[in-house]
Amino acid sequence: MESPPGLPTTTAATPNPNPNRKKLTLIPLIFLIYFEVAGGPYGEEPAVQAAGPLLAILGFLIFPFIWSVPEALITAELSTTFPGNGGFVIWADRAFGPFWGSLMGTWKFLSGVINIAAFPVLCIDYMEKIIPALESGWPRYLAVCVSTLFLSFLNFTGLAIVGYVAVILALVSLSPFILMSLIAIPKIKPHRWLSLGQKGVKKDWNLFFNTLFWNLNFWDNVSTLAGEVEKPQKTFPKALFVSVIFTCLAYLFPLFAVIGSVPLDQRKWESGFHAEAAEIIAGKWLKYWIEVGAVLSGIGLFEAQLSSSAYQVLGMADIGFLPRFFAVRSKRFDTPWVGILISTVITLGVSYMNFTDIISSANFLYSLGMLLEFASFIWLRRKLPTLKRPYRVPMKLPGLVVMCLIPSGFLIFVMVIATKTVYLVSAIMSVAGIGWFFLMKYCKSEKLFKFSANEIQDIEEEE
Repeated sequence: MESPPGLPTTTAATPNPNPNRKKLTLIPLIFLIYFEVAGGPYGEEPAVQAAGPLLAILGFLIFPFIWSVPEALITAELSTTFPGNGGFVIWADRAFGPFWGSLMGTWKFLSGVINIAAFPVLCIDYMEKIIPALESGWPRYLAVCVSTLFLSFLNFTGLAIVGYVAVILALVSLSPFILMSLIAIPKIKPHRWLSLGQKGVKKDWNLFFNTLFWNLNFWDNVSTLAGEVEKPQKTFPKALFVSVIFTCLAYLFPLFAVIGSVPLDQRKWESGFHAEAAEIIAGKWLKYWIEVGAVLSGIGLFEAQLSSSAYQVLGMADIGFLPRFFAVRSKRFDTPWVGILISTVITLGVSYMNFTDIISSANFLYSLGMLLEFASFIWLRRKLPTLKRPYRVPMKLPGLVVMCLIPSGFLIFVMVIATKTVYLVSAIMSVAGIGWFFLMKYCKSEKLFKFSANEIQDIEEEE
C-alpha cells in the first residue's frame, strides 16, 4: 500500500505493543540529550594540555557554533519529520537507499558503543586519584568490567527511569563545579585566560580537536529514541535548544574558573585534573565531591548512550534492516534487552583500549556517519522540498549547504590527523558493515530469519 501524498510510509514509530508504555517528556529528554553529548566538564581538561588555556577556551566558545548548533538543528528537523527509533538510519535510507542506510547504522552503532566504553574508563581515571590501586593492572581491568556490567543492568530497568535518573545525576554531578567556580572568583587572574601555553610544550592538535569533538558531538544520538518520546514533533526542538545552551555553559564556567585561579602546569591537565584543581581552590572535601560527581556523570553518560545504541538496534529491526528478534523487548521492563546485550558485549570488547584511542576510534567512525548524515539532510531537502516537516531549519538550500560544509571540513580534518591504529580499526569495521548488509540481504532472500514487514519504501511528495 502507498502512503497518502506527503506522508512517509514508515516514519512514525512502529505500532506500540504496550499502550501503557511510559513516554519520555520534555525535562527527562533535555537531560538525556545532555548526557548523550556531555555529562559535565569531566574530560575537557586535555584540551588545555594539548593547546594551552586560550585555545582551549576559544575551542569551547567557537566549536559549538560550527558543530553543535548545526548538528542539533539537523537532528531537530529530521527527527520530527521521521519520528521512528531508526533515527539517522531512516534518514540515510530515505536519501540514498538501503545500502547507505545500513552502513550508516554500522558506523553510528559502532561509534556509539566504542564511545560508551570511554565512560567507565573516565570514571576510573577520576577514582584512581583516591584509590591508587586502580591506576593499572588487574584491579583496573576488573573495575572497568564490573562497572560496565552493573550499568548495563541499570539500563535494562527502563528508559523512563533512566530519563528521570539523568535529571538527578546532572544536578548532583554539576553542583561541585558550580560551587568551585564561585569559590574561585576572588582568586581569578584574567591574564591567565590569554596564555597560549607554556614554553617548550608542543601543541598536540590530534588530542586537542579530538577532545573538543568528543565533548561536543553525538547530538543526533537522541534520534534513535524518537519513537519513545511524547509528542516528538513539539518536544524535540525545545529539548535540543535548551540542552545546547545548558551543555556549553557547563563546559565554559569551570574552564574559566580553573584556568584563571590555578597556576598553569600543562602536563597536569589530563582527564581528572578538575578534581586536583578543586583541592587547590577549596580543599580536599571539594576534590572528593568532584570525584563522586565524575562517577555519577559517567553513569549518566553510559546510560543515555547505551539507551540510544540499544534503541537503534530495535529501530533497525522495526524497519527491516535486522531480523525481527533484534527488536525483542523485556516483558517486565519493556526495554530492548537484545540491543542492550549486544551493545554491552562490544563495549567490554574495546574497554582494554586507552582513553585517547577509544575517543579517536569513536570520532573517526562518527565522522564517516556524520558526513553521510549531512549529505542525507541536503539531499532530502532537494529531493523532497514539499515534504511536511513539523520543524524546519529556517534556511534555503544554499544556506544549508554552507551550514553543513563548515563542520564537514572539520570532520575531514579529524579523519586526516587520525593515527594508523584508528585507520585500521575503522577500515575493519566499515568492511564488516558492508559485509553485514549483504549478509542480511541474503538472509532475506533465503528467508533464513523473520524480518519486519515495515520495510522502508519511497516517499511521495505533497502535491
